[in-house]
Order: sequence, then C-alpha cells, then structure tokens
Amino acid sequence: MSDLLSIGASGVRAYQNALTTTSENIANSGVQGYSRRRTELQEIAVPPSGYSPTKLTRGMGVAVTGIARVADAYTAAAARAAGSDLSRTEAGIEWLGRIEDALTGAGLPARVTGFFNSARQLAADPSSIAARAVMLEQAAAVAGSFRATGAALDKVQAQIDETARDLTDKLDGFGRALAVINEKIGRITPGSSAAAAMADERDRLLDAMSGLADVSVAIDDIGRATVRLGASNGPVFVTGAMSGDVAYSRATTGVASFAVYLAGQADAIQPNGGSLGAIVDAAGRTFDARTRVEQLAQDLADAVNDNQANGFDLTNGPGPDIFVGTTLATFNVSPTVEPENIAAAGAANRPRDASNLEALQQARASLGFEAKLADMTTINATALNQRRLVADAQAAIRDGAVAAREAVSGVDLDREAVDLIRFQQAYQASSRVIQVARETLQSILEIR
Repeated sequence: MSDLLSIGASGVRAYQNALTTTSENIANSGVQGYSRRRTELQEIAVPPSGYSPTKLTRGMGVAVTGIARVADAYTAAAARAAGSDLSRTEAGIEWLGRIEDALTGAGLPARVTGFFNSARQLAADPSSIAARAVMLEQAAAVAGSFRATGAALDKVQAQIDETARDLTDKLDGFGRALAVINEKIGRITPGSSAAAAMADERDRLLDAMSGLADVSVAIDDIGRATVRLGASNGPVFVTGAMSGDVAYSRATTGVASFAVYLAGQADAIQPNGGSLGAIVDAAGRTFDARTRVEQLAQDLADAVNDNQANGFDLTNGPGPDIFVGTTLATFNVSPTVEPENIAAAGAANRPRDASNLEALQQARASLGFEAKLADMTTINATALNQRRLVADAQAAIRDGAVAAREAVSGVDLDREAVDLIRFQQAYQASSRVIQVARETLQSILEIR
C-alpha cells in the first residue's frame, strides 16, 4: 500500500506543478515576449535487482524533471533580422523626409528661377532703375534661400549626430543589461521557472538591440548570449558578463562610423540594419546634398560675377561682383553693389544694350542651375517613395516572421484550456489513487 500511496502522491505533486505552469501561461498570454512553459514529466522506475527476462519492474510514480521554455532559435533569429531590416527602412524614411524638407523648405528652385526671370525682364528695358532694383532684390532672395537651405541641411546633420549618440547610449544600456542577465543565467538552476523568465528577458533585450543594429547571436548550453554587431563576423559586443561601449563619429567627408570598445580593444562596426544603419545612410545623403547645394551656389556666383565682369553697367565700367561669400553660411549679395552696377550692356556707352544679359541667359541654360536643383529633389523624393514601398514589404515579412515565432513559443489559450482540463483530471485521479490506497489499507487493518 505504501507504493500505491507514494505513486498517488507523486502524481498529485507532478500535476499540481503542471497546473501551475499552465495557469502561468494563461496569465501571461498577453505579455509581450513571454514564451510558453511546459512541465517536463518523467516516470520513476525502480531498476531490477538482477537481470531476468521474466522479472517485471514496477514503476514508482512520476517526477517533474524541469520547466521547459518552448522556443525555437531559428524563428527567433528570423524575427530579429526582419525587425532590424524594417527598423532601418523606417528610420531611413524619417531622415529622407527631413532632407526633402530641407531642400524644398526655402523655395530655392523658385528663387533661382525668379532671379533669372528678373534678368530677362531687365533685358526688355536695360535702362530701367526699377527693373535693376528688382533684379538685385531677386539676387538677395536667391542668396537668402541658399543660406536657409544650407542651414536646414546643417540642422539635419546635427540631428543625425544627436540621434546617433542617443542610439549608442541606448545600445550600451541594452548591452549592460544583457551582461547582467547572462550572469544571472549562469547562477540559476537550468530547467527552472526562474531560468525561463531570464531567457524571456534575454530575448526581449536581443529584440530591442536588433531594432538599433543588425545583431548576430549565439546562445550557449545554459542560455547565455554572445552578441556580435554588424554581421556574424562583426565585433563582439556582449559576451558572458562583459559588455562593450559603442562610439559614434563622423568624418569631414560626411561618412558616419561606429566602433565597439571591449576589453581595451576597438573594432569598427559596419551596421547594415536597424536605426544605426539608417544613420550611416542619412549622414552620407545629407553631406552629399549640402555639398551639391554649396557647389551650385558657387557655380551661380561664378557665372553671374563673370558675366558682370564681361559687361558694362550704367557708369560705363565693368560690373562689380553681385554675389560674395565662400560658403553657404556667408553667401550673400555684395553690400556695395547698386542697381546701376548691373552690367546689362556688352559695350560701353550703350545704356539700351542688353546683350550681356542675354549671355547670362545662355549661361543659365548651359549650366542648368534649375535642372540640377530639380534633380536633387527628384532623386531624394524617388528614394523616399522607394523606401516606403520597401517598408510595406518588410512589414509583411516581419509580421510573418513574428507569427512563425509565436506559433512555436506563443501561448495558445485553446491549447492551454485543454491542458488545464487534462492536468486537472490527472490531479483528481492521483488524489483518488491516494484515497483508494488509504481505504485498502484501512480494510486490511480491520481484518481480524
């Protein structure tokens, strides 16, 4: 009877544990990042005292061998990779939108067109002081628009730098937290509820990291994560209880770069995913846009000032420079130029001559100022639209990857409800075994 009692008691303990695990699954079904648990059961068998092919071995009940966390490393990695790709694209959309606003916000194309159109209007009446004043006003508007566009692009670049530093700080925080989790996992009994909870927290941190950069993750036998940034052969960021620091820098050429400092060693990162990947792309695009705008301003100044030098103004002298300044920030109309200083004529003593202004229109056509500005905005807008299409596709891929992961590790309430009933019945049956053992023992004791 003692065997029957111990078997029943082992069943009660085992299925009470299974009921607790199932209840925990149900209670956490809405918790982000929670992975389903499963109580692992194993028969308790008494080995025979000697070998005999006819000797029977009876069982001694059931034992709980551990709490298994249901998860699949492949689907988890696929979900992280898909999320990292989407994060880069979404962040890239944000930066491309800011670059577009910077290029178009000051109305630079319209200002350039307005300047050349005012020169054309002056050519119809080159002796008109009023028309000359309008052309200078349009020149000042062009210069102001160039300065404003440069300042807007500088602001975008400053925002990129600030965001990059914020992201590296956040990534460093995730790394330190993961190192702490790794240390705790090393001290926790494997196969316990605590170990499963730590593994959930570990994967939440890995998901958060993948939103910032593409990560390569290796999990050891007891569940500790080693993380590399950039690619599978990228520098180690977290290993065991150690985590590195990520640094950001931007060269004078506009190239943004990141590096991991770990154990006194610095290794460059090549982020291809996450928000850091978008930072690298945005920094390059912003620098390129600003360089092109500044070059366009210089080309315009050279063309207009050369035209001035080749013509004659109303004082019968060569025209002075209209535009001054060597950078976008200093680009402006010369404070000494007056309306009568516009060199409209191709020769002296010809106040009604506008041949030099016609040469300016030829420079307008040959140098293609407006076409170049249109190309800049069109290229950026095209990239922005393409990213939006890519984001839609990547969102679908990410959703599919997450669904595949959840199909393995997520909580299915219907399945849990079935398990709850099954374990409840097993618990009740085990209790009944104990009751039967007691009744049988009582009957034996009552025999006289």
